[in-house]
Amino acid sequence: MTELAVDGIPVTVTCRVLKLSRQPYYRWLASLVTEAEITETYRANALLDAHQDDPEFGHRLLAE
Repeated sequence: MTELAVDGIPVTVTCRVLKLSRQPYYRWLASLVTEAEITETYRANALLDAHQDDPEFGHRLLAE
């Protein structure tokens, strides 16, 4: 939508064509990173750190 807005197409028109309401779009735009994404990133970093500390850890052990 941002690219279309730069080209001169209003967000209102884009939302209407895509059958989306404007409020959720602006809410999403205000908070680009969700809590779930932050949690997922912390978990991925923890798994990577655990693997780097001891590369012999298998995927089953790391999943626990």
